[in-house]
Amino acid sequence: MKYVILIPIYNDRESLKLLIENINHEINDLNHEISIVVINDASSQQIVDTYPNIENINSIEIVNMKENRGHARCIASGLKYILEKKDFDFVIPMDGDGEDRPEEIKNFIQLSERSGEKSIVGERIKRSEGLFFQLCYQFHKFLTLAFTGQSIKFGNFTCLSKSTVKKLLEEKATWNSFSASLKKTEKDLIITPSIRGKRYFGPSQMSFFNLLKHSLSIISVFRKTVLIRSALFIIFYILLIKSYASVITSLPLVLLLVMIYSISSLALRENIEEFNNSLTNIHDIDKIK
Repeated sequence: MKYVILIPIYNDRESLKLLIENINHEINDLNHEISIVVINDASSQQIVDTYPNIENINSIEIVNMKENRGHARCIASGLKYILEKKDFDFVIPMDGDGEDRPEEIKNFIQLSERSGEKSIVGERIKRSEGLFFQLCYQFHKFLTLAFTGQSIKFGNFTCLSKSTVKKLLEEKATWNSFSASLKKTEKDLIITPSIRGKRYFGPSQMSFFNLLKHSLSIISVFRKTVLIRSALFIIFYILLIKSYASVITSLPLVLLLVMIYSISSLALRENIEEFNNSLTNIHDIDKIK
Protein backbone atom coordinates (compact mmCIF):
# COMPACT_ATOMS: atom_id res chain seq x y z
CA MET A 1 0.00 0.00 0.00
CA LYS A 2 0.96 3.63 -0.41
CA TYR A 3 1.29 5.98 2.55
CA VAL A 4 1.92 9.72 2.60
CA ILE A 5 3.23 11.29 5.81
CA LEU A 6 1.99 14.89 6.04
CA ILE A 7 4.15 17.25 8.13
CA PRO A 8 3.19 20.90 8.74
CA ILE A 9 6.22 22.98 9.67
CA TYR A 10 7.06 26.54 10.63
CA ASN A 11 10.61 27.67 11.44
CA ASP A 12 11.79 24.30 12.78
CA ARG A 13 14.34 23.11 10.23
CA GLU A 14 16.54 21.19 12.68
CA SER A 15 13.57 19.24 14.03
CA LEU A 16 12.34 18.45 10.52
CA LYS A 17 15.73 17.11 9.48
CA LEU A 18 15.97 14.85 12.54
CA LEU A 19 12.34 13.74 12.14
CA ILE A 20 12.86 12.68 8.52
CA GLU A 21 15.98 10.75 9.52
CA ASN A 22 14.06 9.00 12.33
CA ILE A 23 11.15 8.19 10.02
CA ASN A 24 13.59 6.67 7.55
CA HIS A 25 14.99 4.47 10.32
CA GLU A 26 11.58 3.38 11.65
CA ILE A 27 10.17 2.31 8.26
CA ASN A 28 13.25 0.28 7.36
CA ASP A 29 11.52 -3.12 7.39
CA LEU A 30 8.09 -2.08 6.11
CA ASN A 31 7.11 -3.44 2.72
CA HIS A 32 5.12 -0.38 1.65
CA GLU A 33 5.65 2.75 -0.44
CA ILE A 34 6.06 5.65 1.98
CA SER A 35 6.39 9.29 0.92
CA ILE A 36 6.64 12.57 2.82
CA VAL A 37 4.89 15.86 2.04
CA VAL A 38 6.03 18.81 4.15
CA ILE A 39 3.82 21.91 4.18
CA ASN A 40 6.08 24.88 4.94
CA ASP A 41 3.73 27.49 6.42
CA ALA A 42 5.62 30.52 5.04
CA SER A 43 8.53 30.09 7.45
CA SER A 44 10.76 33.11 8.00
CA GLN A 45 13.85 30.88 7.94
CA GLN A 46 15.24 28.52 5.33
CA ILE A 47 13.55 25.12 5.65
CA VAL A 48 15.22 23.05 2.94
CA ASP A 49 18.27 21.21 4.23
CA THR A 50 20.43 18.24 3.29
CA TYR A 51 18.86 14.88 4.14
CA PRO A 52 21.58 12.18 4.05
CA ASN A 53 19.52 9.22 5.33
CA ILE A 54 16.38 8.90 3.21
CA GLU A 55 16.94 5.62 1.35
CA ASN A 56 13.75 4.00 2.71
CA ILE A 57 11.53 6.96 1.77
CA ASN A 58 10.01 6.88 -1.70
CA SER A 59 9.78 10.65 -2.20
CA ILE A 60 10.01 13.91 -0.25
CA GLU A 61 8.36 17.19 -1.25
CA ILE A 62 8.42 20.50 0.60
CA VAL A 63 5.43 22.61 -0.40
CA ASN A 64 6.23 26.26 0.35
CA MET A 65 3.24 28.49 1.08
CA LYS A 66 3.06 32.21 0.29
CA GLU A 67 1.25 33.28 3.46
CA ASN A 68 1.20 31.84 6.98
CA ARG A 69 -2.25 30.39 7.67
CA GLY A 70 -1.70 28.50 10.93
CA HIS A 71 -1.33 24.86 11.92
CA ALA A 72 -4.88 23.58 11.29
CA ARG A 73 -5.11 25.22 7.88
CA CYS A 74 -1.66 23.95 7.03
CA ILE A 75 -2.90 20.38 7.55
CA ALA A 76 -6.11 21.08 5.63
CA SER A 77 -4.15 22.47 2.67
CA GLY A 78 -1.82 19.47 2.82
CA LEU A 79 -4.71 17.01 2.68
CA LYS A 80 -6.13 18.83 -0.33
CA TYR A 81 -2.73 18.82 -2.06
CA ILE A 82 -2.21 15.12 -1.42
CA LEU A 83 -5.69 14.14 -2.66
CA GLU A 84 -5.25 16.12 -5.87
CA LYS A 85 -1.57 15.42 -6.60
CA LYS A 86 -0.58 12.10 -5.00
CA ASP A 87 -1.48 8.44 -5.37
CA PHE A 88 -2.11 7.05 -1.88
CA ASP A 89 -4.10 4.70 0.33
CA PHE A 90 -3.52 6.41 3.70
CA VAL A 91 -2.28 9.77 4.95
CA ILE A 92 -0.46 10.10 8.28
CA PRO A 93 -0.46 13.72 9.54
CA MET A 94 2.12 14.36 12.25
CA ASP A 95 3.81 17.35 13.86
CA GLY A 96 7.32 18.16 12.71
CA ASP A 97 8.91 18.77 16.12
CA GLY A 98 9.22 15.22 17.48
CA GLU A 99 6.19 15.34 19.80
CA ASP A 100 4.47 12.86 17.48
CA ARG A 101 6.85 9.94 17.78
CA PRO A 102 8.03 8.36 14.51
CA GLU A 103 8.35 4.95 16.20
CA GLU A 104 4.53 4.81 16.34
CA ILE A 105 4.21 5.05 12.54
CA LYS A 106 4.84 1.31 12.26
CA ASN A 107 1.88 0.61 14.57
CA PHE A 108 -0.39 2.83 12.45
CA ILE A 109 0.64 1.01 9.29
CA GLN A 110 0.20 -2.44 10.81
CA LEU A 111 -3.30 -1.51 11.99
CA SER A 112 -4.21 -0.01 8.62
CA GLU A 113 -3.30 -3.26 6.85
CA ARG A 114 -6.43 -4.82 8.36
CA SER A 115 -8.60 -1.74 8.95
CA GLY A 116 -10.18 -1.53 5.51
CA GLU A 117 -11.68 1.95 5.03
CA LYS A 118 -11.51 2.82 8.72
CA SER A 119 -9.16 5.54 9.93
CA ILE A 120 -6.96 5.29 13.03
CA VAL A 121 -6.33 7.86 15.76
CA GLY A 122 -3.56 7.96 18.34
CA GLU A 123 -5.23 8.50 21.71
CA ARG A 124 -2.91 10.23 24.15
CA ILE A 125 -2.17 8.06 27.19
CA LYS A 126 0.90 9.94 28.38
CA ARG A 127 2.20 13.47 27.88
CA SER A 128 5.62 15.01 28.45
CA GLU A 129 4.65 18.58 29.37
CA GLY A 130 4.81 20.15 32.85
CA LEU A 131 2.16 19.74 35.54
CA PHE A 132 0.47 23.11 34.88
CA PHE A 133 0.05 22.41 31.18
CA GLN A 134 -1.27 18.90 31.86
CA LEU A 135 -3.86 20.28 34.30
CA CYS A 136 -4.93 22.83 31.68
CA TYR A 137 -5.15 20.06 29.10
CA GLN A 138 -7.35 17.95 31.36
CA PHE A 139 -9.61 20.97 31.90
CA HIS A 140 -9.75 21.43 28.11
CA LYS A 141 -10.93 17.82 27.69
CA PHE A 142 -13.53 18.24 30.47
CA LEU A 143 -14.80 21.49 28.94
CA THR A 144 -15.10 19.87 25.51
CA LEU A 145 -17.00 16.87 26.89
CA ALA A 146 -19.31 19.00 29.05
CA PHE A 147 -20.38 21.39 26.32
CA THR A 148 -20.23 19.20 23.19
CA GLY A 149 -20.77 15.66 24.48
CA GLN A 150 -17.65 14.66 22.53
CA SER A 151 -14.57 13.03 24.03
CA ILE A 152 -11.63 13.99 21.83
CA LYS A 153 -8.39 12.50 23.13
CA PHE A 154 -6.38 12.66 19.93
CA GLY A 155 -4.61 15.36 17.98
CA ASN A 156 -3.14 15.51 14.48
CA PHE A 157 -1.27 12.20 14.72
CA THR A 158 -3.62 9.87 12.87
CA CYS A 159 -3.76 7.47 9.92
CA LEU A 160 -6.46 8.54 7.49
CA SER A 161 -7.93 6.38 4.75
CA LYS A 162 -8.58 7.96 1.36
CA SER A 163 -12.34 7.91 1.99
CA THR A 164 -11.84 9.85 5.25
CA VAL A 165 -9.62 12.40 3.51
CA LYS A 166 -12.38 13.00 0.95
CA LYS A 167 -14.92 13.52 3.74
CA LEU A 168 -12.64 15.98 5.53
CA LEU A 169 -12.20 18.00 2.35
CA GLU A 170 -15.97 18.33 2.03
CA GLU A 171 -16.35 19.51 5.64
CA LYS A 172 -15.71 23.24 6.17
CA ALA A 173 -14.83 22.65 9.83
CA THR A 174 -11.54 21.08 8.68
CA TRP A 175 -10.39 24.61 7.83
CA ASN A 176 -10.80 25.46 11.53
CA SER A 177 -10.00 22.36 13.61
CA PHE A 178 -8.61 19.06 12.29
CA SER A 179 -9.40 16.79 15.27
CA ALA A 180 -12.92 18.14 15.79
CA SER A 181 -13.70 17.85 12.07
CA LEU A 182 -12.46 14.25 12.05
CA LYS A 183 -14.63 13.44 15.08
CA LYS A 184 -17.60 15.09 13.37
CA THR A 185 -17.22 13.31 10.02
CA GLU A 186 -16.13 9.83 11.17
CA LYS A 187 -18.14 7.99 13.81
CA ASP A 188 -16.24 4.70 13.61
CA LEU A 189 -12.56 5.35 14.31
CA ILE A 190 -9.97 2.79 15.38
CA ILE A 191 -8.22 3.93 18.57
CA THR A 192 -4.64 3.05 19.43
CA PRO A 193 -2.56 4.29 22.40
CA SER A 194 -0.06 7.07 21.69
CA ILE A 195 2.59 8.68 23.90
CA ARG A 196 3.27 12.37 23.41
CA GLY A 197 7.00 12.74 22.89
CA LYS A 198 9.36 15.61 23.68
CA ARG A 199 10.33 18.30 21.22
CA TYR A 200 13.66 17.64 19.52
CA PHE A 201 14.80 21.24 19.91
CA GLY A 202 13.57 24.18 21.98
CA PRO A 203 10.54 24.62 24.24
CA SER A 204 7.00 23.62 23.32
CA GLN A 205 5.17 26.16 21.16
CA MET A 206 1.81 25.28 22.76
CA SER A 207 1.38 28.18 25.22
CA PHE A 208 -1.61 28.58 27.55
CA PHE A 209 -3.18 31.05 25.10
CA ASN A 210 -2.67 28.68 22.17
CA LEU A 211 -4.16 25.80 24.16
CA LEU A 212 -7.19 27.96 25.01
CA LYS A 213 -7.65 28.91 21.36
CA HIS A 214 -7.20 25.27 20.33
CA SER A 215 -9.83 24.17 22.87
CA LEU A 216 -12.37 26.79 21.80
CA SER A 217 -11.77 26.00 18.12
CA ILE A 218 -12.66 22.36 18.78
CA ILE A 219 -15.76 23.36 20.74
CA SER A 220 -16.85 25.77 17.99
CA VAL A 221 -17.23 22.88 15.52
CA PHE A 222 -20.09 21.55 17.67
CA ARG A 223 -21.59 24.97 18.41
CA LYS A 224 -25.23 23.92 17.94
CA THR A 225 -24.90 21.42 20.79
CA VAL A 226 -22.97 24.02 22.81
CA LEU A 227 -25.75 26.61 22.44
CA ILE A 228 -28.43 24.14 23.53
CA ARG A 229 -26.43 22.98 26.57
CA SER A 230 -25.49 26.56 27.45
CA ALA A 231 -29.12 27.67 27.34
CA LEU A 232 -30.12 24.82 29.66
CA PHE A 233 -27.26 25.65 32.01
CA ILE A 234 -28.23 29.35 32.10
CA ILE A 235 -31.86 28.53 32.94
CA PHE A 236 -30.86 26.04 35.64
CA TYR A 237 -28.21 28.34 37.13
CA ILE A 238 -30.51 31.38 37.26
CA LEU A 239 -33.13 29.32 39.11
CA LEU A 240 -30.40 28.09 41.46
CA ILE A 241 -29.01 31.51 42.39
CA LYS A 242 -32.12 33.71 42.15
CA SER A 243 -32.21 34.14 45.90
CA TYR A 244 -28.45 34.72 46.14
CA ALA A 245 -27.80 36.92 43.09
CA SER A 246 -24.61 38.95 43.32
CA VAL A 247 -21.61 39.96 41.25
CA ILE A 248 -19.75 36.84 42.38
CA THR A 249 -22.58 34.37 41.71
CA SER A 250 -23.12 35.98 38.29
CA LEU A 251 -19.48 35.38 37.29
CA PRO A 252 -20.08 31.87 35.78
CA LEU A 253 -22.77 33.34 33.53
CA VAL A 254 -20.41 36.09 32.36
CA LEU A 255 -17.67 33.55 31.62
CA LEU A 256 -20.14 31.39 29.72
CA LEU A 257 -21.27 34.33 27.60
CA VAL A 258 -17.62 35.18 26.86
CA MET A 259 -17.04 31.58 25.78
CA ILE A 260 -20.10 31.61 23.51
CA TYR A 261 -18.89 34.86 21.91
CA SER A 262 -15.40 33.39 21.44
CA ILE A 263 -16.55 30.19 19.77
CA SER A 264 -18.93 32.16 17.56
CA SER A 265 -15.98 34.27 16.41
CA LEU A 266 -13.79 31.21 15.84
CA ALA A 267 -16.59 29.53 13.89
CA LEU A 268 -16.26 32.28 11.29
CA ARG A 269 -12.93 30.66 10.32
CA GLU A 270 -14.91 27.83 8.69
CA ASN A 271 -14.73 29.23 5.18
CA ILE A 272 -15.29 26.55 2.55
CA GLU A 273 -14.38 28.93 -0.29
CA GLU A 274 -11.00 29.68 1.25
CA PHE A 275 -10.54 25.96 1.89
CA ASN A 276 -11.34 25.05 -1.71
CA ASN A 277 -8.89 27.70 -2.97
CA SER A 278 -6.15 26.91 -0.43
CA LEU A 279 -3.72 25.56 -3.03
CA THR A 280 -3.50 28.98 -4.65
CA ASN A 281 -1.40 29.87 -1.59
CA ILE A 282 1.41 27.59 -2.82
CA HIS A 283 4.52 29.55 -3.76
CA ASP A 284 6.67 26.69 -5.04
CA ILE A 285 7.59 23.07 -4.35
CA ASP A 286 11.03 21.68 -3.53
CA LYS A 287 11.38 18.06 -4.59
CA ILE A 288 14.04 16.60 -2.30
CA LYS A 289 13.74 13.06 -3.65
